[in-house]
Amino acid sequence: MSSQRTIIQTDAAPKAIGTYSQAVKVGNTVYLSGQIPLTPETMELNEGNMEAQIKQVFENLKAVAEAADGSLADIVKLNIFLTDLSHFVLVNEVMANYFNQPYPARAAVGVASLPKGVPVEMDAVMVIE
Repeated sequence: MSSQRTIIQTDAAPKAIGTYSQAVKVGNTVYLSGQIPLTPETMELNEGNMEAQIKQVFENLKAVAEAADGSLADIVKLNIFLTDLSHFVLVNEVMANYFNQPYPARAAVGVASLPKGVPVEMDAVMVIE
């Protein structure tokens, strides 16, 4: 028995800029693709400081989660990719404005580079009860 896949798409988050979907729902699990600090309306990079870029990523994830009939509170696993791990403390500070306990499982990974030269990208897995 195979689970039906539903493709999630919203104009409230940046359009997919490659061969992927913003998210895919299988059963009650939603796999959210990586989000970078693109502004959905213009598809341009948020040129603000690092805090503004981290907030943009969370806003993009939030929009996709809501398009899948969920919320950030439904995220069970969050992956954070940073080109400079010294920003990890700032990610924690900003994340505290978007998540409440119990927090999702999480990984933070230092990487050499990210699409469009951005300093941060995040993807997630969400379970909708």
